Amino acid sequence: NGTAIRPAAVLIGLIERDAGLHVILTRRTEALRHHAGQISFPGGRIEESDVDPVAAALREAQEETGLLPIHVEPLGYLDSFLTITGFHVYPVVAKVSADFIAKADPSEVDEIFEVPLEFLLNPHNAKPIDIEYRGKNRTIIEFQYGKYRIWGATASMLVNFRKRIEQAGLE
Repeated sequence: NGTAIRPAAVLIGLIERDAGLHVILTRRTEALRHHAGQISFPGGRIEESDVDPVAAALREAQEETGLLPIHVEPLGYLDSFLTITGFHVYPVVAKVSADFIAKADPSEVDEIFEVPLEFLLNPHNAKPIDIEYRGKNRTIIEFQYGKYRIWGATASMLVNFRKRIEQAGLE
């Protein structure tokens, strides 16, 4: 379809809470052109001024959620991911300080919330769903956490995160 592939980066922020590690997610505003109303990681397009995907993920996370770079310790990357909408996404896993106070940018983010990592790493919570997209049948992954439906690229990256942890024998 001749769509240019646009590089993007997202931050998979792990924050220590009393109940264990949680992952920071956002619900995008309904007004956005791409992925309106969807659950996603903080992140966005990599700009020319970004040194690397980590810099892009941190910049975007700061814009969207008020996360300051001093509160973030990048740990590494998951497998990069090509979305069906033409973004080549570099997922950056990072430890986020428990001092982080979320402050949503209302032009991009309706809500910032946290999901227990344990829930997201449980294979039983990753449900395969068949959808039709542009006339093709596809299987996508969906997590239902309370009122939140986490699906698409975000869910796929979480499954990749689980597989990487399993391969590393870190469970």
